[in-house]
Amino acid sequence: MFVRTATLDDALEVRRILDGAMLEPGDVERRIDATDVFVAGDRQGGSTDADAADSTDRERILGTTVLEPIGSEEGAHVAAIGVRRRHRGRGIGSALIERALEREGRLTARFDDGVRPFYERLGFSIEPIDEQRHRGVAVTADRI
Repeated sequence: MFVRTATLDDALEVRRILDGAMLEPGDVERRIDATDVFVAGDRQGGSTDADAADSTDRERILGTTVLEPIGSEEGAHVAAIGVRRRHRGRGIGSALIERALEREGRLTARFDDGVRPFYERLGFSIEPIDEQRHRGVAVTADRI
């Protein structure tokens, strides 16, 4: 698996993944340009037949996260995170959050009750906003 900063060439795949998760992160291209979008996935081998010149590995983007800067505070807010449905449960979302936390040192997130276990597993401190929504904060050990 790989996790890397998204490029503008990834914008369509990022939008497809977020649309599939019914998330609206705003101006994806602007966030990509600001290096605030990560993508994760795997590499698939190319053809093994006579087309050996095209046998290089190809990236397959399976998940993405979009970050937003937090004004004067350190860190970033997780504006959106999505993983293709068939590939959930394989650590892709966790790897995206871990990479973002590694870079930012501090992350905040707002999320529904259904994904609370995901954020709990990643060490977010969580407090309720209302009966169905929560907010969470994660900080790297060197920033505590």
